[in-house]
Amino acid sequence: MKVYPNVLSQNDIIDQKLLTYSFQERGLQFGDGIYEVIRIYQGTYYLLTEHIDRLFRSAEAIKLQLPFSKSMVKKQLESLLKVNQITSDAKVYMQITRGTAIRNHIFPNVEANFYAYAQELPRPLDLLTTGVDTIIQPDVRWQNCYIKSLNLLPNVLAKQNAYEQNCFEAIFHRNDVITECSSSNLYMVKNGTIYTHPETNNILHGCVRQRIKQLVAALKVPLIEEAFTIEQLYQSDELFLSSSTAEIMPIIHVEGKQISDGKPGPTTRILQRAYEKDAKISEQ
Repeated sequence: MKVYPNVLSQNDIIDQKLLTYSFQERGLQFGDGIYEVIRIYQGTYYLLTEHIDRLFRSAEAIKLQLPFSKSMVKKQLESLLKVNQITSDAKVYMQITRGTAIRNHIFPNVEANFYAYAQELPRPLDLLTTGVDTIIQPDVRWQNCYIKSLNLLPNVLAKQNAYEQNCFEAIFHRNDVITECSSSNLYMVKNGTIYTHPETNNILHGCVRQRIKQLVAALKVPLIEEAFTIEQLYQSDELFLSSSTAEIMPIIHVEGKQISDGKPGPTTRILQRAYEKDAKISEQ
């Protein structure tokens, strides 16, 4: 197992070559690996156990043999923060691939490659307050989106299309049925009830999504895991998305069309406050 417990910036990696991979690394040649992005608030991981659990589920799904336990990963990630004296809001990216070997589609008998790095990441407070704009794109991804794999080209293209239209996210649909977004889960609020796509293979089972289900249960806000259409999306009272970096983000426009009154709704605001309390953000 190769671990690089350093804070690496993009310039560090490119200019100083602190982290190098063989040209026959399977993550580079096949996208044969998995990853996680973990949020840090004031030097403390948020949902660390949930992310590590999902990492191991993804590894099992692609038959990737991990040469370490969950407790070992947690220890390394905690060490990463201490070594680099991370005390601010940040994120950790970690990636595991099937290793380095002569290029062959068949699995090689080699050890997995694992690296992780930390990067400062302030909370997107302005966007959390005002809400964001989005576009809609066909969901052309594979049938196993629940695996957090390195094969993200359709996501990248959709996110780029959103960026080129000055939008925050791209909402995916399959035959007019909404699934999720390019890098986040999606929710619709109608008549006080939250709707979101069921946890099938077609969406990522987000860690923040799982916590939202717990939060709404405690708040006694109805949540139904039921797919909805593009037409229903436009008729919603509120829309919001969730991810480790975007938190609970209100959506106020889709394809230039205003959602409800064009302001973040009351259910979204309640969940934002519950999220901050759960992550102990307001107490710091």
